[in-house]
Order: sequence, then C-alpha cells, then structure tokens
Amino acid sequence: MRGERTITTRRRIVGFALIVAGIGCATVQLASGGDPVRSGQTSPAAAQMADAPRIENAKLETRTAGSSLEATIRELAGRADQPEWIGYNVSTVGGEHSVCCNNNWSDGNCGTCRLEKENGQLTGTKRADGSVKLEGTRQLVVLYRLEAKKVVKIRVASDDCMLDAGGLPLVWLTGVKAAESVAQLATYMRGSEFEDRGDHGIGNGALTAIALHADGSADQALEAFVKPEQREGLRRQAAFWMGAARGKAGLAALQLMAKTDPSSDMRAHVAFALSVSHEAGALDEMIRMAHDDASSHVRGQALFWLAQKAGKKAVGTITGAIENDPDTDVKKKAVFALSQLPKEEGVPKLIEVAQTNHNAEVRKQAMFWLGQSNDPRALQFFEKILTQ
Repeated sequence: MRGERTITTRRRIVGFALIVAGIGCATVQLASGGDPVRSGQTSPAAAQMADAPRIENAKLETRTAGSSLEATIRELAGRADQPEWIGYNVSTVGGEHSVCCNNNWSDGNCGTCRLEKENGQLTGTKRADGSVKLEGTRQLVVLYRLEAKKVVKIRVASDDCMLDAGGLPLVWLTGVKAAESVAQLATYMRGSEFEDRGDHGIGNGALTAIALHADGSADQALEAFVKPEQREGLRRQAAFWMGAARGKAGLAALQLMAKTDPSSDMRAHVAFALSVSHEAGALDEMIRMAHDDASSHVRGQALFWLAQKAGKKAVGTITGAIENDPDTDVKKKAVFALSQLPKEEGVPKLIEVAQTNHNAEVRKQAMFWLGQSNDPRALQFFEKILTQ
C-alpha cells in the first residue's frame, strides 16, 4: 500500500478500503430495445426469486452453480467468445459501508454501477427509487468479466447497487457456497496476476472479494497469503485487509506477524494494518511495537500510525519515545508523530519538546514542525525566543 507513506487521517486511509453492505433482492430490469434475449434467459420475476440484485441493460440468464463453481465458471468462460459477465452473491462481513463497484468503499449508498465503464463509474448515491438506505447490507455481489474464453476482470459491489451491464449478457448463478467462492477466487492470486494492472488487476479484485466474504475460509486464505514465502505485494495487501475487514481473526493474525515476521518492512506495514482495525487490541499492539520492536524503522512507523489513530494512549507512547528511545532517528520520527496529532494535543507537546529536550537534533525537529503548524501558540513561542 503505497499510501502509507503519505500524511493522512485514519478515516481517509480507510476510505481506500471496502466493507460491503446491501439489501435483499429487488426487481430485475432488462434494457428495452436491446439485442435479442439470450437462449435460456429467465424472466425478471424468476431472477428476483433467485436473489439477484437490481440489474438493467443486460441480457440476463439465471442458472444454478451446480456441484462445482469452478467447473461452471470454466464452462461459461469456454463459450465466451465475446464479452459477458457472471455474477452471484454471498454473505459479507458486517459494516456500514458500501462497495460501489470500483473497489473503493464509501459512507454513502450506491447508485448505478456501470460495469462497462472504466473503474465502474457510478451515478448518484441513492437507490433507484430515490430513497437512501439506512441499514448495512448482508450480501456481497461478486462479478467476473469474461472475454476471449477467460476471466479478465473481477469486481465486487454491494447488492444495493443497480448494476448496468452495458447491454452485455450477464449470467446470474444461484446456490454458490461461500467456501467454494473463496477457493475459486484464490486461484487468481497465483503468478503475476496479482501485480498486473495494480488496483484494477484481476488478482487485486479477487483479493478484495475474498476479504469481504463472511466465512472462516476467507481468514484461512488471507493467513496463507501473508506467509513469508509469498510475494511482498500480496502480503502487504492481505495484511491490510486483515486489519480493515477481518475483525478479531484479522487482529490475531496481525499480532502474530508483528511479533514473528522476519521482515522489518513487513512488520512496519503491519503497524499500518493495525491502525485501520476497529478491534480494541489493535492500539495496544501498536504501542508494544513502538516500545519493543528491534527495528528502529518499525518503531518509527508504529509511532507514525499511532499519531493517526490518536488518543491519550498514543500521546503517552509518542512522548515516551522522544524521551527514552535510544535511537535519535526514532526520536525525530516521534516528534513528527506529534505534529500529526490534533493541534490541541500536538502543539503544546511540540513546544514542550522544543523547550526542554536534551537532544539538540530533537529540539530542532520540534521547532521545524512548530513552524509548519501555523498555530498562534507556535508564533508566540518563537516571539518569546527571539526577544529573550
């Protein structure tokens, strides 16, 4: 996650994330005046009975996933000379956010998700009937785009989104088991597929979908993805989702990584993943890392993300590092962390460090960040120094 090097608030960071919410089935709408309906297509009423989301501008067919999701997708891909979509839903992790088809989550509700637009362009933040959905959804829509007889893209959406298939065929599968879905999605994490096209690559879409399944098999898959022998990009993304979406199971896995992972770069990233967790123990683990990790880089990163999380516990750990950490670079990072706190907490602490710390480099760092704060108290402090 390249964004961890930027200065952001915790909520803005979490804004890159996705936690799904949705409603039950709604009326399926087919595009009027489109191409002839595909053989075997069900009626809109039948699609509604099959728990399909609201779909428009599609040549819709529903069918059972059968005894093997992998075999069904392979069969459909084998006949897909032209672009088409496959979709199904599974139970999702809890939360009040919506996935609006473009692999980002938002606090609003989805409008129309246009599958054939780059990044899943949306229109509006209300449901098609004009109402705003107040409760989180329980279903995640998983979408596979087929072309040239293979899967070329994977997207997820909340089932309160209206899906616009751009006039293409869309096969809606019923009876998909969550564990089987996770196993199928995991096949796209192999080789170079995960790194291809960055956030819009097929592997990234598959990982996002796995992370949002409300099934224990998703925790097992993510734990496999963070093992030291896996590619670094996959490890980092999987660790992020452990913090953002996997609750207590994710926290337990991150705590183990924080204590045992052989890579200091990875442990530093774990501090970031802990910062987006809502579990109570995440803050305590970040504090432990800031105190005890053998790597000054990890301690510094833990201090930085503690500042983003803020709170009285974080302030005490940051000021403690300034006073007690043996590494001057870590002390300087802790001063920077003070500058990231809310000004009512950070500015007085920076002034205190600038006045009293015994390390000249640390005092200089505190004065630099006071100068960047544009706070009246910092100006008064500098005036006092200059007039003495």
